[in-house]
Amino acid sequence: MNKKNKKSNQKASAKNERMEKIISLAKRRGFIFPSSEIYGGLNSCYDYGPLGVELKNNIKKAWWREMVQLRKDVVGLDSAILMHPKIWEASGHLAGFHDFLVDCKECRKRFRADHLLQAKNIEPEFRQLDSEIKKNKIKCPECGGDLTDAREFNLMFKTFMGAVEDETAKIYLRPETAQGIYVNFLNVINSTSKKLPFGIAQIGKAFRNEITPGNFVFRMREFEQMEMQFFINPNKSDKWFKYWQGERWDWYLRMGLKKENLNLRPHAQDELAHYAKAAVDIEYNFPFADSELEGIHNRGDFDLTQHEKYSKYEQKTIEDGKDKVTPFIIETSGGVDRSFLAFLLDAYEEVDPRSGDDKSKHDKEIVLRLHQDLSPIKVTVLPLSKKPDLEKLATKIFDELKVYYMCAYDVTGGIGKRYRRQDEIGTPYCLTVDFESLKDNQVTIRDRDTMKQDRVPVSDLRGYFLNKYGY
Repeated sequence: MNKKNKKSNQKASAKNERMEKIISLAKRRGFIFPSSEIYGGLNSCYDYGPLGVELKNNIKKAWWREMVQLRKDVVGLDSAILMHPKIWEASGHLAGFHDFLVDCKECRKRFRADHLLQAKNIEPEFRQLDSEIKKNKIKCPECGGDLTDAREFNLMFKTFMGAVEDETAKIYLRPETAQGIYVNFLNVINSTSKKLPFGIAQIGKAFRNEITPGNFVFRMREFEQMEMQFFINPNKSDKWFKYWQGERWDWYLRMGLKKENLNLRPHAQDELAHYAKAAVDIEYNFPFADSELEGIHNRGDFDLTQHEKYSKYEQKTIEDGKDKVTPFIIETSGGVDRSFLAFLLDAYEEVDPRSGDDKSKHDKEIVLRLHQDLSPIKVTVLPLSKKPDLEKLATKIFDELKVYYMCAYDVTGGIGKRYRRQDEIGTPYCLTVDFESLKDNQVTIRDRDTMKQDRVPVSDLRGYFLNKYGY
C-alpha cells in the first residue's frame, strides 16, 4: 500500500471511529435511542431521548427566532401532514418523485443505482443511471452477482382515509412541508396583508420511503424539516437567491459549526430539479461524506403556476399596487435531524482529564462544546454533598432558576465525576453549593469551556445568567 492510500485509509478510519463515538454517546447519555428497540428495532427510525428532545427543540427554536421572530417579512405556518392527493399530482411528486433501484439477480438484495455508482467514485449522469450501471459493469456489492435493469420507485408513503380502502380513499404522507405553504399562499396574504417580498416558514415532519436510509439520523424515512418559502418579484430572484445563501450560511456559523467543515456547492445544470432555476447546497463534512445540510433553491413560479392550474384558483398577488404577478419562490430547506447530527459532531471533543483528583483514572474526557443556545441543559445545580442544609439551599436555587432556564440537579457521586457528566452533555455552567455557601450565601459557577470559576452571591444569580444568556 502506498503512502497516499495508507493516509487516506487512516483518515477514513478516524472519521468512522468519530461517528461510532457519537452514536455511542447519543444512546448512553439519552440523546437518541433506536426506535422500538425492545422489539428488535425498526430500520433507520430513532427516538429522541430526554437530552435529545431538548437539543432538537433548541435547534428549532433558534431557527424560528432567526427566520421569523427577528424578521418583519416572514410569518409562520403549521400545515397538515395529510393533504388532498391532487396536491401531489400538481407538484409533480406522483409522476416524478422516484429513486432508481436495481436488484441483485443472485442474492435478491436491492440497491439505489446512484449509490452504487458513487461507491465506485463515479459521478452518475443525472438521468442516465441505468446506462451508467451497465457501462461501468457495476456488480452487486454483497455477492458480486449481476444486477437487474434500473427501475423507478416512488418514495411517497401511501395510506387510506375513511372506512373503505380503495383507490378513491388513497392519500399520502407528505414527502416535504413546502406544498403546505404553497397551497396556503393566498390565505396568508388575505389574513396578514403581506406584500412582496415576504416569506412563510414552517417546521414539521415529512416522510419518504427511502430504500437505502442510513448514516444514523442523516437519512431516515421519518424526519423533520425547517423550510421557508420566500415570495418575490420575478425580476429580483437573483438578488434574493444570493441573499438567502448568505443568511443561511451565516446562521450555521453563529450556531457554532466550524467554517472549515462547511461547503457551498452549486448544482450543475443536469442535476437541477425540473422546476428549479438554480440551487445551492450548504454541505457539512460528515464522517461518511460532504453531504447536504440545507438547500437554497430558486424554484421560479413552477409551484404556484401548477397549483393554479390544478385547483383553478388564481395564485397571483398585486405588485406595486397595480400589476398582478405570479411570484417566484426562493426556498431554504434544512433538516432538523441533519442539523442535530452536525452540531453533535462539531461540538464533540476529547480532552485531557480536567479534574485534578481523578486525573490518574481517565485517559480522555469528553466535552460537548455546543453553542449555549443549543445546549439541552443551561445550568446544573450541584450540592457538594447530600447534607440536608446543602440540599435545602441547592433546591431553593434550582427552583428559582428553573423558571428561566432548563436546569438539572445532580447529587450523585463525587463532584469531579458530576462535572464530567455535565461536560459530556454540553452544559455550559455548573453551579456548586458548598459548605462555605451556608456561611457567605455565595456559590461557585464553573464555565464549561474556560474552566473559570466565579464566586457569585445567591442574590445575584439571576443577573449573572441574564448577562450570560441574554434572557
